[in-house]
Amino acid sequence: MKPRYQILVLNGPNLNLLGQRESAIYGTTTLADIEVSCREKGKLLGVNLAFFQSNHEGALVDRIQQARGEVDLIIINPAAYTHTSVAIRDALLAVGLPVIEVHISNIHKRESFRQHSYIADIAVGQVVGLGPQGYLLALDGGVTYLQREG
Repeated sequence: MKPRYQILVLNGPNLNLLGQRESAIYGTTTLADIEVSCREKGKLLGVNLAFFQSNHEGALVDRIQQARGEVDLIIINPAAYTHTSVAIRDALLAVGLPVIEVHISNIHKRESFRQHSYIADIAVGQVVGLGPQGYLLALDGGVTYLQREG
């Protein structure tokens, strides 16, 4: 059976260090753990998932552009680029795909410079502050969105 939807999960800078850095904020779950749980959830939902992480803004922009015609939805945790990257925002707008923004911590309760997102107003939804489970909730929400928009 061919998966009904193709979903790209993008992760920005320093997320490759999940489970090793600032565990009081980000917990002890690794990015590899998140990918495993997402793949399991994806199988249940009948979706195919691709994952990409980079510490480099241009690499993320390149991957977003490659997604055009390849995926149905992007789930992105832009990490620090959330608050700084017009380039990532513009790439997301250019490909015209629905986007769900995810953050492990609640960016709205953190330092003031972290409370602004260049992605939020172009996303179909945002999941913040629910830890690694936010990715699973974004998958559920993304599939529901795709089914509704049909």
